[in-house]
Amino acid sequence: MSFNALVVDKDEAGAVSAGVEAITEDRLPEGDVTVAVEYSTLNYKDGLCLGSGGGLVRAWPHVPGIDFAGTVETSSDPRYAPGDKVVLTGWRVGEVRWGGYAQKARVMADWLVPLPQGLTTRDAMAVGTAGFTAMLAVMALEDHGLKPGGGPVLVTGAAGGVGSVATAILAKLGHEVVAVTGRPETEAYLKGLGASRIVARADIAETVKRPLESETWAGCVDAVGGTMLARVLGQMKYGASVAAVGLAGGAALPATVVPFLLRAVNLLGIDSVMRPYEDRVRAWSRIAADLPMDKLTGMVVPARLADLPELGKAILAGEVRGRVVVDVNA
Repeated sequence: MSFNALVVDKDEAGAVSAGVEAITEDRLPEGDVTVAVEYSTLNYKDGLCLGSGGGLVRAWPHVPGIDFAGTVETSSDPRYAPGDKVVLTGWRVGEVRWGGYAQKARVMADWLVPLPQGLTTRDAMAVGTAGFTAMLAVMALEDHGLKPGGGPVLVTGAAGGVGSVATAILAKLGHEVVAVTGRPETEAYLKGLGASRIVARADIAETVKRPLESETWAGCVDAVGGTMLARVLGQMKYGASVAAVGLAGGAALPATVVPFLLRAVNLLGIDSVMRPYEDRVRAWSRIAADLPMDKLTGMVVPARLADLPELGKAILAGEVRGRVVVDVNA
């Protein structure tokens, strides 16, 4: 029997096309578990894969979708049985291997995580890689001493997927959250997520000559990188940490080592792709407990498989707010 998938292909001239096709199960890659996908989502990497591939796609045709949630259909691994609800993020699924933009996916059992109690598959994709990464960042800051009441916590790129979820989580945990955005029209949205104050991107993205400024931030989740991250490092309180989760503002870091040497600032790199299973389970458990699900409603943009080519362009242009949740069966 056939099922629908969003297939991206490249012709001999190098032109990329994407469209919904009916495919058969024998085209799925090898794996331990076949999942009836219910929901997926849209991330920046998906936008790249829907366009030129951005160097992520290794073989064409390709089915993108780096996240999915659904129900186990068949399994040769004793950890999962038909009917189990599961979530997948990372492991380069949707990049080098066919992913979640289809009604079925086949993957290795090691890559799956059981859906935590209290979450639906749709909830899980409202969270997705972006929310999972945000929770990893919050956990890393906590592991390095961040506690409510220690001072304001900065979230850069706050209107994006990672920033939105980080803002909501930190606010629920009792932190004073200051959100940085370059989109003034998102102020009400960010305050609705729990931000107490909004800082314009232009006010903090400028390079300064001084390696240290006034101690301001007790912690930071940074999705921007580049000049903004360099500036923020010089504004951190003594012993505070920055969790680096993205590079929307560039991969270069025009900074000095002074904040690390004179203020004992920590720069924490957050990877969600190859994260060990135990960390994944811990993060998803915290998401179920500490992410205010009522806030997810305001973040979610519903979509179908057919909508994804245009949405892929939009996310690469920085025009997507919050979380796109894709109902693959719509």
